[in-house]
Amino acid sequence: EQAERYEEMVSAMKKVAQLDTELTVEERNLLSVAYKNVVGSRRASWRIISSIEHKEKGKESSGHLDQIRNYCVQIEGELEAICTDVLDVLDNHLIKSAQNAESKVFYNKMKGDYFRYLAEFSHEDKRKNLATKGQEAYQAAKSAEEALPPTHPIRLGLAL
Repeated sequence: EQAERYEEMVSAMKKVAQLDTELTVEERNLLSVAYKNVVGSRRASWRIISSIEHKEKGKESSGHLDQIRNYCVQIEGELEAICTDVLDVLDNHLIKSAQNAESKVFYNKMKGDYFRYLAEFSHEDKRKNLATKGQEAYQAAKSAEEALPPTHPIRLGLAL
């Protein structure tokens, strides 16, 4: 983590997650930080490029619009691949292996977050579908949070 080599961290932590055992708090946090940083930089890039695209659409003659749009689509593809990857790990390994309420809340909140990230750049029906799936994941986290004390950091994180 200190080396900020998040792509490699994702790969390593994904292997740990696929062992289908309960992750320690440290392992869980490393997995979350790795994916968050890999996705976060691309989300920031997408917002910037999308903003530039929007400005270029307003101009009468913009020869760069196709290039900008293609780059935006490329970033969207990367985001979709990463989000789909983490959602697969969550659904097929982590949520199934979660033994305690803390893990269940953490993973379901994480699942909701990644559906939300996908919805950010999706359109119409796909966006609605992703938003619904995200809401379902947040609801699952909300149900599991009852076992945590009201001041528990993960429970508070869900409330935000």
